[in-house]
Amino acid sequence: MEKVPMTPQGHQRLEEELKHRKSVERLEIIKAIAEAREHGDLSENAEYHAARERQSFCEGRIAELEDVLSRSEVIDVPSLAGSVVKFGATVELVDENTDEETTYQIVGPIEADINAGRISTTSPIGRSLIGKSVGDSVEVIVPGGTKSYEILKVDFA
Repeated sequence: MEKVPMTPQGHQRLEEELKHRKSVERLEIIKAIAEAREHGDLSENAEYHAARERQSFCEGRIAELEDVLSRSEVIDVPSLAGSVVKFGATVELVDENTDEETTYQIVGPIEADINAGRISTTSPIGRSLIGKSVGDSVEVIVPGGTKSYEILKVDFA
């Protein structure tokens, strides 16, 4: 089985989601199914079918979370150091064409959330940044064309 690299914060978020799904959502779904059964004929009961669909999704997500957590390899990011970009690094970039500055943390695919500034090691930008150092220029092929970034800072705090 392939290990899944993860930050301690990402591991904790997944554990909290798993706990919530098992202890809160499961109970809500069971109640919803019970209430829908009370309405009679199940073959034409939209509430029952919606609750069963929600249950299926929830159970699938629980299985997925349990699998990922069992294969997770938590990496203590603050113990890492240096000016080379690697897993867990927070990287400040400047777009060489627009001078727009951006900050990303390099994380595993499970934790990636572009809106929160976390990009995957497998994303085009993540792959391009890994192994580069402060001052390096990086060209990234994105759906809209090619972008050039300069690495301003690498931090592991």
